[in-house]
Amino acid sequence: MNPGIAHTSSGFPSRPPRAAARAPASLAARVAAASLAARVASASLLLVAMLAAAPARSEPTPPATAVIEQLHAVLLDVMKHADELGFEGRYRKLEPTLRATFDFDFMAEKSLGRYWRDLSEADQERMRDVFARFTLSTYANRFAGWTGERFETHAQEDAPRDTVFVRTELVRTDGEENIEINYRLRETPSGWRVIDVLLRGTVSELALRRSEYSSVIKRDGFESLIASLEEKIADLASGKVVEDPAS
Repeated sequence: MNPGIAHTSSGFPSRPPRAAARAPASLAARVAAASLAARVASASLLLVAMLAAAPARSEPTPPATAVIEQLHAVLLDVMKHADELGFEGRYRKLEPTLRATFDFDFMAEKSLGRYWRDLSEADQERMRDVFARFTLSTYANRFAGWTGERFETHAQEDAPRDTVFVRTELVRTDGEENIEINYRLRETPSGWRVIDVLLRGTVSELALRRSEYSSVIKRDGFESLIASLEEKIADLASGKVVEDPAS
């Protein structure tokens, strides 16, 4: 027999003793593990609560909408100080913003339709000038008081020919119906510019003026149209209510 191996009385080697069973985890270790799990769960809940309470990050205002909101801010300021400004003051205060907001040259051309091509360059420039001054005078006359009105912007939507609509509303507090004002803008090298205004949501100012101006030219000629617009500008400055198909 191999003297290095224990044998039973029968001569067969005896089985080695079983390894001792692993000792159970101590109570302190179990408590520590449970405490750690509780702290992790508590921290997770706190993080979720903080994220839920944090204010949502607002989306940046689209550039075309920003143009209209700047216009409305100036209009509202003019309305609030209309009496002290008077017509001339309102005109001067509105002029820089309106010239930066409206594409007057484009609108003047489109307002004459096919008759624009028949004009000399000098007459085209006269039309651009009188169209801009008439529009400025109209706004200075139209926004001549404030009774608590405010502007609200509702949406910006894509429109045909790479243009957009900015849909807004003049909210009134005098019991009268609110006025829906939708602006159509196109992007130019100078930024987004208004090329049409749709009063009551659907009535195109540019289309109405094109119809009126074309009729005057066809009936009485271009000089008659210029004289008519100059007369209307003078009437607006004096505070008269001017008949305008786009109003």
